[in-house]
Amino acid sequence: MKKKVAIVGGGWAGLTCAVELIDAGHDVQLFEAAPSLGGRARQVDWTRDGTTVHIDNGQHILLGAYRDTLEVMTRVGVDVTHALRRLPLTLHTPQGLHLRLPPLPAPLHLAWGLLTARGLSWSEKKAALRMVRALREWNWQLLADTTVTQLLRLHEQPGALNHALWHPLCIAALNTPPDEASAQVFVNVLHDSLGGARHDSDLLLPATDLSSLFPQAAASYLMQGGGEIFLATRITDIGITKGGYLLQSAQQRWFAEAVVLALPPWRLLETLAGLATEIAALAPLLQQLTQFGQQSITTCYLQYADHIELPLPICGLHENAERHHYGQWVFDRDTLCGQTGLLAVVISTDGPHLELDNLALADLLDKQLREYFSPLPKLLSSKVICEKRATHACTPGLQKPDLQTGLPGLYLAGDWLDADYPGTLEAAVRSGLAIGRLDHGI
Repeated sequence: MKKKVAIVGGGWAGLTCAVELIDAGHDVQLFEAAPSLGGRARQVDWTRDGTTVHIDNGQHILLGAYRDTLEVMTRVGVDVTHALRRLPLTLHTPQGLHLRLPPLPAPLHLAWGLLTARGLSWSEKKAALRMVRALREWNWQLLADTTVTQLLRLHEQPGALNHALWHPLCIAALNTPPDEASAQVFVNVLHDSLGGARHDSDLLLPATDLSSLFPQAAASYLMQGGGEIFLATRITDIGITKGGYLLQSAQQRWFAEAVVLALPPWRLLETLAGLATEIAALAPLLQQLTQFGQQSITTCYLQYADHIELPLPICGLHENAERHHYGQWVFDRDTLCGQTGLLAVVISTDGPHLELDNLALADLLDKQLREYFSPLPKLLSSKVICEKRATHACTPGLQKPDLQTGLPGLYLAGDWLDADYPGTLEAAVRSGLAIGRLDHGI
């Protein structure tokens, strides 16, 4: 039955939900507090010396296993073969690690990639293969969740192997330090990326800004289907009324028969505060929301005076806080997006770098890069973007709410709701699709 549906939040989860509901024949209104769509994966403008450059509020990697994301991108008209650069999974660090998965059927591609990797000793390669084999035998399911550090200790992984391989993968995938990160979610990521079909492990690197990758096309698709989008419109309160809900902003009020709250946990707490005082059934949900910690993601754009070509479009870096080496990954935007001389250094967790001002951090990251990739051209300018609440802390045993709140017609969406996955674009898309595919309808 056709309904009037309001979606609060214009990130990838909200946009996907809107696309799915428009295709199902519903009337959709989407509200976004920011002036642009995309949430934590969107384009921002950097103006320097009178010139505006399109960058992103954070760097993102997709995997070949992200089937739902690729499907919905294609559905709204994105040519994924041109928008994404597909590479075999390759891990490269200036310290000597080089692991590349060859075009062989799974699991042979993983075995061959580890056995032929440079920068790992024979005993480290055997240890890594031993752990992956054990996880496969366990069907990628742990008896009980624990931390990634404890998982690696259980499987007797050498410290050098952890530092070179497992820790960087954990931080990149879960945005949570290994001492705090969920081992089961980490194993799920390993299963999808390393234990699945051959092309599931491929890296899909954006060759355009993130708004062009999906949000802009999704917005056009939504409006062509009769939907409405309200930007710079923060919904401050939600109330129950006859036949549905009333949504309140600072200037206006809207009615909807169903509401999807595609918001991060901390914003959801704020939005539901008024309604929760009236509806006791929401108390368990609000209690769950208080359990979610946050992790920051910092991206530092470094603009150099001339063309740069790193060994690969994305390279790992050796993080060493004692030496003030805070960078964890570097993206070659020159190669990926044609932005001459532009590198993006990513720090995917909280740390002492958050205490530095932007110029000091950029200077330290430039020095770190010069130790690994010297000579580099002169640094002309820098731009630091720190999303202090970029994603939830993916900790062991974290209980995540259901998409259905318990109130008729009130639903949740977001990358933090997938019990099996960290806060990725694929998790966001999955949640948005799930709303439109509920057995009983929305």
